[in-house]
Amino acid sequence: VQLQASGGGLVQAGGSLRLSCAASGRTFSKYAMGWFRQAPGKEREFVAAISWSGGSTYYADSVKGRFTISRDNAKNTVYLQMNSLKPEDTAVYYCAASNLVRSVRLYEYDYWGQGTLVTVSS
Repeated sequence: VQLQASGGGLVQAGGSLRLSCAASGRTFSKYAMGWFRQAPGKEREFVAAISWSGGSTYYADSVKGRFTISRDNAKNTVYLQMNSLKPEDTAVYYCAASNLVRSVRLYEYDYWGQGTLVTVSS
């Protein structure tokens, strides 16, 4: 599966952005989907994940209550709605697909998009 992330940009603290990740290739609905991020000088970290059907979602503690992951299997797209953004949310955001039903572990993701940069100014 090929993944294309979009929607990043520059936003002020407290603002919102919605990231999208369009998938092509094999059956999208058979993959758990996740969002990860990597800030300059830091390791890539888990942000949010959603199961095959969309019935289960998982969030890092740092974004819980502010970010929402969702998917539209008819459109082969997963979204990350980010509200109340903080400067520490600044990072390159990556979407990824896993052959598992659900996963929050970076190493369990098999396919990765190219990343989209989110910059939150204070």
